[in-house]
Amino acid sequence: MMALTFVTGALDAVGYLGLDRIFTGNMTGNIVILGMAAAGGEGLHILGPALALLAFTLGAAVAGAVLRRQTSGWNVRVTILLTVGTAVLIGSGVFLTEADTHPEWIRITVACAIAVQMGSQALIARFLAVKDMTTVVVTSTLASLAGESFFSSGNRFWNRRFAAVAVLFCGAVTGAGLMNLNLSVPVFVSAAITTAVTIFGITKWNACQEHAAAPAHEMQASTP
Repeated sequence: MMALTFVTGALDAVGYLGLDRIFTGNMTGNIVILGMAAAGGEGLHILGPALALLAFTLGAAVAGAVLRRQTSGWNVRVTILLTVGTAVLIGSGVFLTEADTHPEWIRITVACAIAVQMGSQALIARFLAVKDMTTVVVTSTLASLAGESFFSSGNRFWNRRFAAVAVLFCGAVTGAGLMNLNLSVPVFVSAAITTAVTIFGITKWNACQEHAAAPAHEMQASTP
């Protein structure tokens, strides 16, 4: 979840700085932009943030449908969703290698494709239910850190809360920095990180499955 939070920071940097001020993971930002634009704010784009908001919602809805009625925890459907998301990021990176030559509508489309993956990732995080780790926003995490962790001795979530905020920040810094090489570079890096998370998750899941099954096999083997 920390790694995926880093991915969000990097991709939001790409969306906001390189794709017409569109947040791909932080939908709060898009809603605020739309609100300011509705009030007559100058120089604010409406189409991109609005479409990204819809794309994020679509990604979360599809992931929710795929994971519906599944027991909470890593499973093969989580692996499939993250694998598809990695493919989306790779495809987006390919399109962004020549971003300067593409018209605005293609750049918005790429931002929306990334937003679909971010919506799916957000739903996966809710499904896995790691406390204080939404991967796409840290506002509530920061509130918990300031309002609970600072005044609680020995709170085991303190480091996790602080790290989530720090990792999102580092992801944004890294994404903005890698954009100096090419707009596609932070997207490819995000795809690589998501791939690593997927492989790590499925490996650990299989190991846990084998560990859980071991006592049953041992009991059967010891039965006369």
